[in-house]
Amino acid sequence: AKMMKYLLFSPLGSEKFPTLKELTTNEICRVWAGASTYIRKQLLQKRAVDIGIGMFALVPARATVGEDKVLPVERPVFQPCRFLKKFYKLRCAKTKIPDETPFVQLDFEQIAANTHFRREIVEQCIHETLLYFAGALRDNKEVEFSFK
Repeated sequence: AKMMKYLLFSPLGSEKFPTLKELTTNEICRVWAGASTYIRKQLLQKRAVDIGIGMFALVPARATVGEDKVLPVERPVFQPCRFLKKFYKLRCAKTKIPDETPFVQLDFEQIAANTHFRREIVEQCIHETLLYFAGALRDNKEVEFSFK
């Protein structure tokens, strides 16, 4: 249900982004760097992280070493949620997150403490960025969303 607010039937007006308008690009990047650090820590503890439009998780993979050695490894993936994929007609590589993977939501309190922003600013910045991202998907714009 949390993700439903990112399914957009009509274009977004600038009034939907009050926090993003108040923050500098540098500040927005700092919030997302804090989110990225939080996600990385969770992945290192074998937990997936639900960010509202999908899930970051580790999936089993195999790495070829040298000519004949194959090592089992884990690789990080982002899996958009089913409704988002269907709604925006997204084609994504099929990746199955193991069923036993525990998952957590973003901890805005912790991200705020680590980035020295108020919790409300962090939550609104992340929400508005995801809304902006959904708007770009809706309008068929090419979007690049990088994490460290």
